[in-house]
Amino acid sequence: MTRRIRILDTTLRDGEQTPGVSLNLEEKTAIARQLELLGVDTIEAGFAITSKGDFEAVKAVAETVRNCTVTSLARAVEKDIDTAWEAVKGAKNPGIHTFIATSDIHMKFKLRMTEEEVLERTRTMVARAKAYTDYVEFSAEDASRSRREFLYKVYEAAIEAGAIMLNVPDTVGYTTPDEFGKLIKDIKANVKGIETVGISVHCHNDLGLAVANSLSAIQNGADLVECTINGLGERAGNAALEEIIMAIDTRKDFYDFSHGINTTLISKTSNLVSTLTGVNVQPNKAIVGKNAFAHESGIHQHGIMAEKTTYEIMTPESIGLKHNNMVLGKHSGRHAFEEKLKEMGYDLTKEDLNDAFIKFKDLADKKKQVLTEDIDAILLEKMFKVEEVFELDQFQISSGNKLISTATIKLKKGDEYITEAATGDGPIDAALNAIDRCMKFPMRLEDYKIKAVTGGKDAMGEVNVKVLKDGHRFVGHGVSTDIIEASIKAYLNAANRAYSVINSNGNGESDE
Repeated sequence: MTRRIRILDTTLRDGEQTPGVSLNLEEKTAIARQLELLGVDTIEAGFAITSKGDFEAVKAVAETVRNCTVTSLARAVEKDIDTAWEAVKGAKNPGIHTFIATSDIHMKFKLRMTEEEVLERTRTMVARAKAYTDYVEFSAEDASRSRREFLYKVYEAAIEAGAIMLNVPDTVGYTTPDEFGKLIKDIKANVKGIETVGISVHCHNDLGLAVANSLSAIQNGADLVECTINGLGERAGNAALEEIIMAIDTRKDFYDFSHGINTTLISKTSNLVSTLTGVNVQPNKAIVGKNAFAHESGIHQHGIMAEKTTYEIMTPESIGLKHNNMVLGKHSGRHAFEEKLKEMGYDLTKEDLNDAFIKFKDLADKKKQVLTEDIDAILLEKMFKVEEVFELDQFQISSGNKLISTATIKLKKGDEYITEAATGDGPIDAALNAIDRCMKFPMRLEDYKIKAVTGGKDAMGEVNVKVLKDGHRFVGHGVSTDIIEASIKAYLNAANRAYSVINSNGNGESDE
């Protein structure tokens, strides 16, 4: 009989721990809504004790999502658990995920606790969480490097205290598929009461084995897989949701499992997460990389034209990459544009639709054809615009291979217009220097990425930047057919985020 595997998505918790990633509340709730549409069973919305901002984000996700269990991570510490409950209690299906390390190296050097102390802490803190909610997940951190006999005792203590899901993490991505599969099998064979609870796994990708280890785990009895969109996460990341799901779907002859994921929303979810985190997906990334369904070799192209399955083991349509012959351009009407948006899954208010149509017409004047990717780019830019303390009014650039690049920028701040000029090592550097002068709010540019949204000379350029201000990192996003304008918009987007957070004493991502 086919066994259903549940999916816990931790993009908003472990995924946000990706170096340089910091999402605001609006962005987190947008990702949560998309994950709900995607069909994940559980959303780990954050680590509520971390900061006031993380607490508010977990709370907002809990109050927004209705069809998924929403959990917050919590150390096996009273205040962590109490705070986690305060954050998730507004959820329709709230849960607490608490953890403590069980490997010798972690107990000795990090916890400075004995085995008995860890066992007692497990009992008392799982029981504390259980007093708040029925859904309590317990993780034995660094389980894959823990001594088996002690690990079994810890899991038994968690079961006795009321945990209904036991998580087996490969915290540092150390194990291999055969080893990890055997670990799951051994836990099922040696832990008393294991038949009354579920087993989940959380695999890191330090050796590139997170997906393989996760698949091995479910083959050996795991019920739930913890993963992230695009494999985001600490260090080398986590198991990628899209790879696990498409492996199950593509190899139904080998993996006799079912799941609740709507695979046709995978591409859209991947793009949303990439845009909001500022972390581009590598071109050769499995499933969602731009080359995943590309064929350049003549032999491959010939085979694909003759029969797609010669070189494609899954279809682009299966992950939501739709090929549509409707061409939108400057002569396209409002009705055609509205129909295209509905087809793409957007449900806009009348006001947002009007604004989007104006932006589409502006773009259509610059491009012969407006493609789906272009529309996604301009809508995402609009949807996640922060309050514009500083707005771009106009810019002028002077640059050449034998000229010193100079930029003049005119910004609007309230009713005031500020104009400054600056030089730089190239036109973009000059423009950003001029912006700093206008704002009198200098930031350090840490990362700059540019990519073409579509092909052709008139392609939209998409720019993502990361800036550092007062020990906090902020992401900015901008799109335009002019890469200098896209760069200016991205930098201003980051500046406005930084300005609103710094001046309201909020939190970005600490550089500590």
